[in-house]
Amino acid sequence: MIYDPEANIISWEIARGKISNTREFGNLIVHLSPTGKPILIEILDASKFISQIDKIKKLKEIKKIATAKSI
Repeated sequence: MIYDPEANIISWEIARGKISNTREFGNLIVHLSPTGKPILIEILDASKFISQIDKIKKLKEIKKIATAKSI
């Protein structure tokens, strides 16, 4: 996994192979092989994506603490 701070993109090569097709899902781009196997995943606007993951982790921690206190 590589982060390019200048472009603010995370690139994650998950398999080796030739890329023949690309699918876009908002800020997520999946590069596919001729057989449809994911080869490379790119996350655009990566800093925003990472901050959302951090928020989810914190929310899970808060819920875990709240659940433990209510028992």
